[in-house]
Amino acid sequence: MTGTGKRALITGINGFTGRYVAAELSAAGYRVYGLGSAPSDEADYFHVDLLDTVQLSDVVKTIKPDVAIHLAAIAFVGHGDAKAFYDVNIVGTRNLLQALYDSSHPMDAVLLASSANIYGNSTEGQLAETAPANPANDYAVSKLAMEYMAKIWLDKLPILITRPFNYTGVGQADNFLLPKIVKHFKEKSPTIELGNIDVWRDFTDVRALSKAYVELVKAQPRGEIVNICSGRTYSLRKVVELCEKITGHHLEIKVNPAFVRANEVKTLCGNPEKLRAIIPDWEVPALEETLRWMLENE
Repeated sequence: MTGTGKRALITGINGFTGRYVAAELSAAGYRVYGLGSAPSDEADYFHVDLLDTVQLSDVVKTIKPDVAIHLAAIAFVGHGDAKAFYDVNIVGTRNLLQALYDSSHPMDAVLLASSANIYGNSTEGQLAETAPANPANDYAVSKLAMEYMAKIWLDKLPILITRPFNYTGVGQADNFLLPKIVKHFKEKSPTIELGNIDVWRDFTDVRALSKAYVELVKAQPRGEIVNICSGRTYSLRKVVELCEKITGHHLEIKVNPAFVRANEVKTLCGNPEKLRAIIPDWEVPALEETLRWMLENE
């Protein structure tokens, strides 16, 4: 399936991920419409609160999307307002599904972005989609609840769920770890304060993630849950070493106990086999390449 002449709706289009997914959809031939929580003068953009069911329903009926990629979420795990996680990530998602269903326009695919955070911190090794869920914070609980809520819509909408592991790239906010580290190298700071630097994470490049989302929407694996991950892990200590190698700048790491999370997952690595079975030629750049791209871009 190609996107030529089809309409794609992205919620959270002005977020970090949304801009990359929009570019990827446009390149695939889709006309891209966006929803967001902030006003903007951009074409085909609608300023909509997902909790406003009447407005949301009207906008979806106007757009008549063939595919939807739902990225809008409170995504920063350290976000202080627990209620916001549940309102946006569960109720907001349910409102969107209702609006898509009520629009009566036949859809090819509805991709919901969940999170690998739902696996929690008790399982070592490569996690496949069958690994037990064990969420350790409000963000992860809200995402898992969203997955269960979405299942009751499977007979009405062609839903697929993705569980992205950590991913990064140019434009990600500095309160995320890799952009924070990159920023310190760009500013040639002498030191950086981090939490536990010996946690190991599976990092994907946002450009590869966006490609995966668009290819999944084309493949339409209805009812499936798919990890988005590289299957490789790096420690934060290694990330700092790679940045030193690329820039030639040495940074002293100071471990700040305030940044050490009590319920931190030591190793979080995804198994990408299911994704590769659906998209055989999908590739993730080496982390060094992603970091170089981030370090060399303003």
